Amino acid sequence: MYEKIQETASWLKERMTTTPQTAIILGTGLGQLASEITDSYSFPYSEIPNFPVSTVEGHAGKLIFGKLGGKDIMAMEGRFHYYEGYNMKEVTFPERVMYELGIKTLFVSNAAGGMNPEFKIGDLMVIDDHINFFPEHPLRGKNFPTGPRFPDMHEAYNKALRDEADLIAREKGIRIVHGTYVGVQGPTFETPKEYRMYHILGGDAVGMSTVPEVIVACHCGIKVFGISVITDLGGFDNPVKVSHEEVQEAANDAQPLMTEIMREMIKRS
Repeated sequence: MYEKIQETASWLKERMTTTPQTAIILGTGLGQLASEITDSYSFPYSEIPNFPVSTVEGHAGKLIFGKLGGKDIMAMEGRFHYYEGYNMKEVTFPERVMYELGIKTLFVSNAAGGMNPEFKIGDLMVIDDHINFFPEHPLRGKNFPTGPRFPDMHEAYNKALRDEADLIAREKGIRIVHGTYVGVQGPTFETPKEYRMYHILGGDAVGMSTVPEVIVACHCGIKVFGISVITDLGGFDNPVKVSHEEVQEAANDAQPLMTEIMREMIKRS
């Protein structure tokens, strides 16, 4: 696997005309930020050696390079999920490649179901911590030379970046909330009792991604900032039916605010 990662990184380096140190993962319905990237060039996942291909509606499936906030960045428009049938090494393959390309900071976004009664649909939740409910760990197996066998996770989501987001949100009058993200396998949405259980265990939002990518980024020494768009609510007295289309729609509505915060954070970095 390590040889494949280096092969993919070499293929990209030969074709890159920029030197990004910041990467962004755009989750379900959040691809609009890609249109904000200037001086861009891109590679479809299908053309990149060894790269998986996203199969989920709302995930375009290409790697974009260019500028955002005046800085060189790379962005994944579409990610890979465990529920698609990929193993964890494949799900987190892009983060390994990012490290080889010199990425120092990763911005990760997702659409998530809110379980905190204080949340509203369309809220932006800065991720303070996560709870891992995936059945396979992305670091299982032989340790990669990019980090220790037993990496520390006490601050998986960088505190300075979270503080910066708070400052920018206050300056721009954008409502943001904070919370813990619960990562689950999917692809089913949660039952009312599952929502309630995750909330009792300390979760504020639940989704089917992000946690494996963040674990691998931390293992590589990459600083992480995570943000969830709350696209539906669950676990309360009145169960609410949810669909993938509704999740995409709610995420789409929240995109401009998320983009504004991320752009400004990258600009100030």
